[in-house]
Amino acid sequence: MDTAGPQALCDLCLAQVCRSLDALCSRRADGSLYLSWAPLLPPEMADQLLHRMAAMGLLSDRTVGIFRNCKELRLRRAFIRSCSVSAQAFRLALCPHRLQELDASWIPSDITGASIIAGLASNPECRSSLQRLSLNGLHLDYESLGEDGGARVGFSSLQGLRTLNLAHTNLTDAILKDICSLPQLENLDISCSTVSDLTALLECRNTLRSLVAHRLRQLDMSAARLIFVLSQLHALRHLDFSDDHFAGMSVDDSDGREGDETVRQLLEGSPQVLPALVSLDVSGRKRITEAALRAFVEARSGLLFLGLLATGVSSCDVVTSHKNLKVTGEANESQICEALRRYNERECFVREALVHLYNMTTDIDKPRPDILKLVLSGMQSHFTSLHIQLVATACVFNLTTQDLAEAMPVHLLSSTVTQLLYAMMNFPNHQQVQKNCLLALCSDYILQDVPFDKYLAAKLVMNWLSTHEDPTLQRMAVAVISILVAKLSTEETSQLGNDIFIMKQLLGIVQQKAMAGVVDTTLKFALSALWNLTDETPTAARHFIQCQGLELYEEVLENNIAEVEELQGELMEEDLVEHILSLLQDSQMEVGVRYFAGGMLAQLASRPEAWTLDDELRTTILEQLHASIMTWTRPEREMVSYRSFRPFCPLLQTSQPSGVQLWAAWAIHLVCSQNTTHYGSMLQKEGVIDLLKALAADSDTHSDIKRLSETILSMVE
Repeated sequence: MDTAGPQALCDLCLAQVCRSLDALCSRRADGSLYLSWAPLLPPEMADQLLHRMAAMGLLSDRTVGIFRNCKELRLRRAFIRSCSVSAQAFRLALCPHRLQELDASWIPSDITGASIIAGLASNPECRSSLQRLSLNGLHLDYESLGEDGGARVGFSSLQGLRTLNLAHTNLTDAILKDICSLPQLENLDISCSTVSDLTALLECRNTLRSLVAHRLRQLDMSAARLIFVLSQLHALRHLDFSDDHFAGMSVDDSDGREGDETVRQLLEGSPQVLPALVSLDVSGRKRITEAALRAFVEARSGLLFLGLLATGVSSCDVVTSHKNLKVTGEANESQICEALRRYNERECFVREALVHLYNMTTDIDKPRPDILKLVLSGMQSHFTSLHIQLVATACVFNLTTQDLAEAMPVHLLSSTVTQLLYAMMNFPNHQQVQKNCLLALCSDYILQDVPFDKYLAAKLVMNWLSTHEDPTLQRMAVAVISILVAKLSTEETSQLGNDIFIMKQLLGIVQQKAMAGVVDTTLKFALSALWNLTDETPTAARHFIQCQGLELYEEVLENNIAEVEELQGELMEEDLVEHILSLLQDSQMEVGVRYFAGGMLAQLASRPEAWTLDDELRTTILEQLHASIMTWTRPEREMVSYRSFRPFCPLLQTSQPSGVQLWAAWAIHLVCSQNTTHYGSMLQKEGVIDLLKALAADSDTHSDIKRLSETILSMVE
């Protein structure tokens, strides 16, 4: 059972509404949508609908228009993060609501911080109701803000603000001064901004409880001045003064030196500085000694969290022995996982934690879905980062190798494989990323039982195969393709088979093995993939012939283009048919090859009107078919899979020779015995059950075929 359980009914309903917006909505003159009929929704439900639209990538100027209806769809916590919503659409759809929270971070359109502030300030209710605002990653364009009633519009216009996030913005000292005049400001994030002086923080010394000041590269204050300012923040309980220059992103090694010195003085200084502190993050800071860390921890019994990733002191005994203290670092699994949880949006820290995680999971022997979930989250948050994807895909392989995958929740594996495919698409020329993804994909359980886009996966692996000839990886790639192709729908197989490049790649492998006289698993998987590609797909079968597939198959045979009637005439070559017959008769040949040879001969011999060779040869084929099949033993592994039994229907007619009937019945019995439930319903749906019943009841049917037909019918019943 999937440990995550089923989705909540509310989530399923919201997703269905999102998918049906066009059907549920009408259009205004400007092209925006409005619900043709809208019930009065609780604010929580309206918030969830907006959030779900954003998560599904559906939020735009057109769709956000439904929230112009402020009476039925009342928003309180608006989430439009990373959505392409213009300033005009934002003002019309969201600003009229009595918002309490707004996350408008990383919006890729022309919207600016100033346009958001002006829009919110235009609603008198928002000025007092808005408590949380996130504008991470936006250009503030603060100088464009005008005046309202003689007073300049700014952050200070939003008097109810308690939490403000402005990471990765062009925040200036003047804007910070305006922010710090807010009467209720408790939480402030100014990470990676352009602020140079934190003196303005003294204005909110009695209210500020959390300050996140990660990687302030343009900070121009002495360590003594910084310590003075920090020491005046009497209400401060959480301080993040971490940095990431350890990651090699800085050209000047002196970058952050004053910050490092500030941290040293803070740790070694008087316990009277920030006495209420329960959380301190100094990850990435240099010059931290174990003695200073020990003194700091021992002087603050209420400390609950320490960020020490890449400081070199996370293994200090005062940290590892503290039971109630959560720590980010690299000393143990707990610290690494805590880093992945807390630093999900910081690429440098995620990468650092993943490197340590990879080393820790190299020999893992127990399933850890909790850790895989953290890795997946990092991959999703940084899908364009080569550094993250490189290490994360290697971690995925460690966490899902061998039998570990089978104990994972299916939905988690499905999301993880989807992310692997994205990595393959985003970094098509990076050999190690491609190799990591291929290694993780090469799992029978994942390929057979986990839902994901198998058509996309087959194309990506095929593209990778075209530029790599490493024998081990080639074998894995061909094995993956063989299994994936068998799982595709008829339409998807046709699309894949229409690509002559793919046919050339697979036949190239067959030719390579044939020239070397090698019969190995790579060859068998390539032949199996070709078998499935040409199944009921005339275009693929024609490509097969155009690429000299017939000549190759005189040496190695395992293909079913004989099922395509319009191409059967091209197979009527005496040397080819006699070669296929010799494979059928060879008792030393494995059952798989004899089976496929028999299928080809059964198809050709089933249509006497199309037979153009010697009649005596056809008679011999029919006799040898029956005699050979009766000697076959069922293989233990799955040898073949079928998407349809329609090509078998002509072979099961009571008028057909016994050799033809026997091959078709043996093939059906083979796959049904391996997956009765799946194939049983297919037999019923496609009318094959009736054909088998007719064979069993006909007095002229050979006893061998009667017996096999009755066995299949009993099995299905």
